[in-house]
Amino acid sequence: MDLEYGARYERERETIRRFLGENWTGPAPDDTDERNERVRRFRERATRAGYLYRSVPVRYGGSEQPADPLLAQVIREEFLRVGAPLEIQGVGTSMLVPTLLECGQDWQKERFVPGTIRGDDRWAQGYSEPGAGSDLASLRTRAELVDGEWILHGHKIWTSLAQECQYMFALVRTEPEAPRHAGISYLLLELDQPGVEIRPLKQITGEEHFNEVFFDGARTPADWIVGERGQGWRVSRTTLEHERSMIGGASEALFRSLLRLARRSRIDGRPALEHPEIRQDLAALQGRVWAQRYSSYYQMSCGLHERDPGILRLMNKLLATGIGHDVARVALDLIGDRSLLAPSGPAGRAAGDERWMNQFMGSLGTAIAGGTSNIQRNIIAERGLGLPRDRVAARDEGG
Repeated sequence: MDLEYGARYERERETIRRFLGENWTGPAPDDTDERNERVRRFRERATRAGYLYRSVPVRYGGSEQPADPLLAQVIREEFLRVGAPLEIQGVGTSMLVPTLLECGQDWQKERFVPGTIRGDDRWAQGYSEPGAGSDLASLRTRAELVDGEWILHGHKIWTSLAQECQYMFALVRTEPEAPRHAGISYLLLELDQPGVEIRPLKQITGEEHFNEVFFDGARTPADWIVGERGQGWRVSRTTLEHERSMIGGASEALFRSLLRLARRSRIDGRPALEHPEIRQDLAALQGRVWAQRYSSYYQMSCGLHERDPGILRLMNKLLATGIGHDVARVALDLIGDRSLLAPSGPAGRAAGDERWMNQFMGSLGTAIAGGTSNIQRNIIAERGLGLPRDRVAARDEGG
């Protein structure tokens, strides 16, 4: 396997380094407003140079560059090397924007994409409900079209950072008599309006990341629907693919943090790295991290040659969340009783080694987001290995 990027991309790397040397001096250390403004200006320059938002058309605020996975990887490596800001992360930029670019109307792209990629507009994801998690098609939140507006009634839960967002993209039932999957539509709506109540959920870590969202007559315009009426399930698949890609990134940075912890930790009076069980756990984890790295290289190579990587692309999210959980589990073995310390930072964010307990708890939630691990195994089995589908699900989707 040739892992060299080649002369062309190494020349591109030098160009990127010059750009970063001229345009990124690091964020202001103290003044939050100045730091945010400096980051905003840098992102604008990087987008004009073609380094950020490469898949977003210029008319919607992106740089509209040809697809080039190798160049995208080189850009990422160089930006991370100097700590320069990459694209804004979040459900809006990582999930809604690509969904709108694939499935949205032109006016929706013009209205929502530019503000979202700038970070001005923040989005919540309205999928899960108290009785509709893994079985999302059983959702009961409904919307009725009345005088040019959708009127919403229902209840969403586990909605990340809804209390900080202006908008939501949501799956709602608009065709109550249709089969489960065929009666769902994909709506956009404003959250700051009568008929919307957001209740934060306090987590065991002390944070309030998740929320319940109640709709009691909330309204959104009739044309704030993505895709056709009753076809929201198909649109949602596009969003979920991007969510799984976002969650399924490489776990090397987390593993490096674990190695740093192991080098300064002691077990039974001796360095943790000399403990045979810890060494065995670290070796096994490193093998999985490297396997994921080289799998990503292979998938990138397939993209360059317009080949389907097959089952590998379906496995990314499951593998990444599994690694994240096991890294945190080994970290808890290393810190021992320190894992019992209460989070000490603002909003429950731990400052010391006890933060690994937050990582462990968070890894349980990440394994659920974007489809639980068992749902991911079903997808791998059915779409990757060609095993028979569940007959009830096939019937409901018309398959």
